[in-house]
Amino acid sequence: MAKKPLLILLLLLAVLAGASSNDGGELDYSKLSGIIIPGFASTQLRAWSILDCPFSPLDFNPLDLVWLDTTKLLSAVNCWLKCMVLDPYNQTDHPDCKSRPDSGLSGITELDPGYITGPLSSVWKEWIKWCIEFGIEANAIIAVPYDWRLSPSMLEERDLYFHKLKLTFETAYKLRGGPSLVFAHSLGNHVFRYFLEWLKLEIAPKHYIQWLDQHIHAYFAVGAPLLGATETIEATLSGFTFGLPVSEGTARLMFNSFGSSLWMMPFSKYCKTDNKYWKHFSGGRHVGKQTYHCDEQEFRSNTSGWPTKVINIEIPSTRGFDAYPSFSEIPEANLSSMECGLPTQLSFSAREVSDGTFFKAIEDYDPDSKRLLYQLEKSYLGDPVLNPLTPWDRPPIKNVFCIYGTDSKTKVGYYFAPSGKPYPDNWIITDVIYEFEGSLISRSGNLVEGNPGAISGDETVPYLSLSWCKNWLGPKVNITRAPQSEHDGSDVQINLNVEHHHEEDIVPNITRLPKVKYITYYEDSESLPGKRTAVWEIDKANHRNIVRSPVLMRELWLELWHDIHPDAKTEFVTKGKRGPLREEDCYWDYGKARCAWPEYCEYRYVFGDVHLGQSCRLRYTTADLLSHYL
Repeated sequence: MAKKPLLILLLLLAVLAGASSNDGGELDYSKLSGIIIPGFASTQLRAWSILDCPFSPLDFNPLDLVWLDTTKLLSAVNCWLKCMVLDPYNQTDHPDCKSRPDSGLSGITELDPGYITGPLSSVWKEWIKWCIEFGIEANAIIAVPYDWRLSPSMLEERDLYFHKLKLTFETAYKLRGGPSLVFAHSLGNHVFRYFLEWLKLEIAPKHYIQWLDQHIHAYFAVGAPLLGATETIEATLSGFTFGLPVSEGTARLMFNSFGSSLWMMPFSKYCKTDNKYWKHFSGGRHVGKQTYHCDEQEFRSNTSGWPTKVINIEIPSTRGFDAYPSFSEIPEANLSSMECGLPTQLSFSAREVSDGTFFKAIEDYDPDSKRLLYQLEKSYLGDPVLNPLTPWDRPPIKNVFCIYGTDSKTKVGYYFAPSGKPYPDNWIITDVIYEFEGSLISRSGNLVEGNPGAISGDETVPYLSLSWCKNWLGPKVNITRAPQSEHDGSDVQINLNVEHHHEEDIVPNITRLPKVKYITYYEDSESLPGKRTAVWEIDKANHRNIVRSPVLMRELWLELWHDIHPDAKTEFVTKGKRGPLREEDCYWDYGKARCAWPEYCEYRYVFGDVHLGQSCRLRYTTADLLSHYL
């Protein structure tokens, strides 16, 4: 018999406590809603066609699961692909099949529900379980799935997604009576950024900040690839299967048909685009085109601020200088081999990927380059709302929390060469450059020269991209490092009032014990006026699984509890100790023959318990336990 979780009416208790002391000018936290914006490939897609699959007993009918139905993928891969791919130029569906995103929480909890496949494809399911366990009302959690195959402009053009998202915030406000908390993961953060820029054109400029303050209380950016991710390059050139039973070539063909395939390309932190609607925002009319310009640092460093060149590719032969827009930048040592028609290796920075230089350079050697270049110029560089391939300033929201995993081996650069096979398998990865423990290493384990950061990323997104949100912090920062597991505070280290300079990483002068996983908090000591910002770095938290992390959920609930309580004495929740909050956190300590954490847990047998750990239960109510974190 499974141990039933203690019913914890966390927010309800806080509401009752807060309501009595609310003077009318403060926010009534009982009225908060939570809005979830999932990441890439984290929303179910369902068929909206009738497709007969020859040589297979399984066909596609309206509302059948497409992403992700592994049974149909294995038995009818060609049919499945028809329902997944889009036209690479106009983003329309395949003539034989179309798919659309599912709606509601069920569309983001498990991609392929089932006894075996369900746990393997679980995304937000654990998150929802925590909400239920802590007594959150059903109408307080709202999922806003989207078709993650589309470019940002097509999300609005085809599905009116951003109009619907605006209505979702306004409906939640009317239903609950208060603003929302936004939880975005991975690509969902780019979607939310585009929404904020799109909103500027929908609302009178003088009401823009007022609308945000009224409808959004806090923004939690989880695993945000703020400067892109190098794995996108791998998916574009050689294919990334996501563990699915398809070939890399098939995965590449499918991925490159998506308009969103370029949305997470790495780009320079030194290059920006002037928003051609800036005059609209100030009450005038826009004129001219967007201009793309880079700071001097971009040209002093040939890596665009990244640890290394993101692409090194061997070109079989040249077909004239027109194939190389940056031909003057190619080292002279390469010219002789190019003139003789011998293979030559070209290197490209993040800027040269995001501005199309790379795709122009391989246009004669890869049939996808022309299609990708068209999509890049139409949907990104020429987007009338926003060029998403530019750095993001702090969003104008009162409370911003940026949360990501660190200290994992993460890809930051690739070496490609012709494979000798036809498209889509015409490129092969010959080497990979990783960042890990403050160094750059190749796939074979050799050290590589470059500019590695102090720590590494989350296995998918490099640290440089994840940690860009540190620039959102105020001029002085408090840094705290504490163990992820329950602790008594003996291993908590603090640096107070650390000076923070824009675009310089904040490296704490704090030691760490080996084999201990920490969480490092960077929190405003001096905030920007009316703003509050925090950055959480969670050791070894994987990019795809971070939304299922019990550590993340615990810290979120403690921070929310602290924020909603009228007796909170500090700006952020204390980090001095962490004890069990749920009965699942109590366990039997066989070395001491008692329940671990005896000040929090006690042995209390209930009929049906099958082992000692199940009989370890919280000594007090969770509301009493949480009162220690004010």
